[in-house]
Amino acid sequence: MISIVVADDHHMVRQSIVSLLEIEEDIDVVGEASNGQEALRLIREKKPMVALLDVAMPRLNGLETTRRIQTMDVDTRVIMLSMYSDEGIVRRALDYGALGYLLKSSVVDDLLQAIRSAVEGDLFLTPSIGRSVMREKLRSDQATAPTAQLDQLTPREMEIMQLVVEGHTNSSVAEMLNITTKTVEKHRSALMKKLKVRGIPDLIQVAVKHNLIFLDG
Repeated sequence: MISIVVADDHHMVRQSIVSLLEIEEDIDVVGEASNGQEALRLIREKKPMVALLDVAMPRLNGLETTRRIQTMDVDTRVIMLSMYSDEGIVRRALDYGALGYLLKSSVVDDLLQAIRSAVEGDLFLTPSIGRSVMREKLRSDQATAPTAQLDQLTPREMEIMQLVVEGHTNSSVAEMLNITTKTVEKHRSALMKKLKVRGIPDLIQVAVKHNLIFLDG
């Protein structure tokens, strides 16, 4: 039986995916999440064989969630599900350890094949983008350059950066992460210094450029 956690911040989309998967006799949905933080908690608790993650999630996006899963004591294979076919996003997903990348327009058969391929340790990409992405991925210098700026940040700084550009105040970030407001301010100041930005508009530009947030949903 393939255990799986499904994470998508759109309730109707998530429920549709879960309903489709529950029909399959060899798949067991063991948890649902509406953001990256919830997904990490469920994966740590349930240790599913597969995690199906939306790219554009609040609090912690799917790309950063994928990267963190690779550092956890689990053997969870990640499949990204997204409306974005941008090759830069797909390359980052693969670089961060994803074994699958599907567009939300993909047919059900592709989703099921991606899940079963991931369990076997095999890569599966939406056919419409797979060929061009793999060609681009061979250009290693281009594959690593886009993330160099964010690689300076610690996991906590990445987390706080996303919350800040999503519009959360220091106090609300502190409450969500269970840390003090002063700690948030310290991390916020450090990350802005590392990224060489002066204010929130500049920070948002960096976040969008590196696909940390997605302004069109």
